[in-house]
Amino acid sequence: IRSYLRHWLNVVDEHSIHSPFFFDFYTRILRGQTPKEKFRKIEELRADLLANNTSIQVTDLGAGSLALKGSQRSLADIARTSVSPRELTELYARIIANMEAHRIVELGSCLGITTLYLAQKEGAQIFSFEGSAALANVALTNYEYFDQKNIRLIEGNINSTFPDFLQDPAKINFVLMDANHRYEPTMKYFFWLMRRLDENSVVVVDDIHWSEEMEKAWEELRTHPLVYGSIDLFRCGILFFDPSLNRQHFTWSLN
Repeated sequence: IRSYLRHWLNVVDEHSIHSPFFFDFYTRILRGQTPKEKFRKIEELRADLLANNTSIQVTDLGAGSLALKGSQRSLADIARTSVSPRELTELYARIIANMEAHRIVELGSCLGITTLYLAQKEGAQIFSFEGSAALANVALTNYEYFDQKNIRLIEGNINSTFPDFLQDPAKINFVLMDANHRYEPTMKYFFWLMRRLDENSVVVVDDIHWSEEMEKAWEELRTHPLVYGSIDLFRCGILFFDPSLNRQHFTWSLN
């Protein structure tokens, strides 16, 4: 509650934004409207999952869930508590639709809903990492149902699979970090990523106010010497690396 009140007190709107880049981002991307028909089939899948009481054995390699206890969880509960809401998944899709995003990384596949949103970017290849075998199997089933050929799911402990992936020197354009909501892994993944980003890359960090650990990580990330712009949306934070942005930070409301 304290985190939310502090965030709310710092929220500004477009009248306080003097940067042309961030004004455009606010008005055209954050406040942009996505035609409901565009992602109708993915949202139908979300609705099906929300009604599916099948239980799976989830292996938590990160901080776990604040809402769900135990490793046996229903797909409905996972979809309700662990999948990014539609307003966020649509925002991610609008971000990558308005940038040169050909190589996209998602840390934390979960049930695959967000991945399917990211995969709608024409010409993009999505690399999605998931540590839980049960979640990976559900996500793969959903990718196959949509016949989505541009998603590669990499299963296993991200501490092992991600460094191997980063041996490829190709630059990464967009990253969604939604895997391990703790300070040390969040910082570690970010530092690993840095050598594969360029000034046009965008990194989104989910649940930045989820815990004191994540708030500490967010504060250090947004003030990192190579981060030149950031946006705090409370539910997530967005990092930019273009020096021309001149180290600007904004706190905005997602709604």
